[in-house]
Amino acid sequence: MDVNDDDSTTGWMIEDELAEASANAAPVPAPWRVLIVDDDVDVHVVTKFSLSNACFMGRRLSFLHAYSGEEAINVLRSTPDIALVLLDVIMESSDAGLRVARQIRDELGNKLIRIVLRTGQPGQALEHSIILDYDINDFWCKTDLTTRKLFTTVISSLRGYHDLFDADQRIGALQAELDRLKADLAAAASLAAAK
Repeated sequence: MDVNDDDSTTGWMIEDELAEASANAAPVPAPWRVLIVDDDVDVHVVTKFSLSNACFMGRRLSFLHAYSGEEAINVLRSTPDIALVLLDVIMESSDAGLRVARQIRDELGNKLIRIVLRTGQPGQALEHSIILDYDINDFWCKTDLTTRKLFTTVISSLRGYHDLFDADQRIGALQAELDRLKADLAAAASLAAAK
């Protein structure tokens, strides 16, 4: 019997090639985390379905869900890399979403996350004053937010988050370099004073 005809040995080369190919393949980039905050389960389902094929910079979207303001804050505390929150204004109270928006910026100190407010009751909240008084990035009436507009809003929000995150990383690196240089100068000055 020819060794090449043995079924147990014919696939060894293919398996090794597959293992090597997967080891050399570029890692799949982490998805963008999007938090949907709404007390209406249907809004979660429709939003997720509308954005199910969305992709930005080679990264898909991963959805997290909260059904109240308190739940949203807990998710945000435990998941620091959320890029975007789609936030209902009126949930357990008429201003629950507004309080969450303020907590994100002031209490959690998160200036990077993009906040898109959505309301099903546009007459309940004055859009102009909300945009001026709260550090949000967009405001939509749910009935006006078509699939195309939702997609556009989400992609532009992710782009803004990416740019801010990148700038924040660069500032951090520059600050670390500046701190290192200050420490080196202080050490040199201390050494010179000791001589």
